[in-house]
Amino acid sequence: MIRKALATDAVAVAPLILDAIGIEIAHDLTGASNKEEAIRLIGYFFAQKDNRLSYENAVVATDQKHVIGIALFYHGSQTERLDRPFIERWMERKGQAPTIVKEAQDDEFYLDSVAVHPDCRGKGVGTTLLKAFEKEAEARGYERIALLVDEDNGKARKLYESFGYRPDATKLVSGHLYYHMVKNVPVLV
Repeated sequence: MIRKALATDAVAVAPLILDAIGIEIAHDLTGASNKEEAIRLIGYFFAQKDNRLSYENAVVATDQKHVIGIALFYHGSQTERLDRPFIERWMERKGQAPTIVKEAQDDEFYLDSVAVHPDCRGKGVGTTLLKAFEKEAEARGYERIALLVDEDNGKARKLYESFGYRPDATKLVSGHLYYHMVKNVPVLV
């Protein structure tokens, strides 16, 4: 089952988000220096409003009792506003602004992260979350959707291509090269 995420899902989704974004991106966003701190800070930001990791920007997949997957998304034109809490936290704690790469273009609805609990992979949960993201884009009237996929993740790239996504650029994010993939979706009238 897919539902809107709740702030109370933070404990369940924080490890999934870390799994999707990796420790390097987690560090760039939160300043975390280890996995435990990254999970704690991701959970903190997830439970807050107005940031790229917020529950406001997510749907979750459940198995009736537990959260087993998550999709995080936002419109690229909102990136600066949604990244501001991370920059403010860095400034407070370290006295300097982090380098946060803008992953989304201003004219696209962006799938920031999709992750499925390891015990539930290979059962179509990720595909269901991807479809939920696309339905959200259609419902909001966005014609262009996008995502990044690690150049080393050929399996995910093939999945996205089977859904009609096509690479249009590459981006270097936290030391990793990613394909920026886009797709046009029909607008509901």
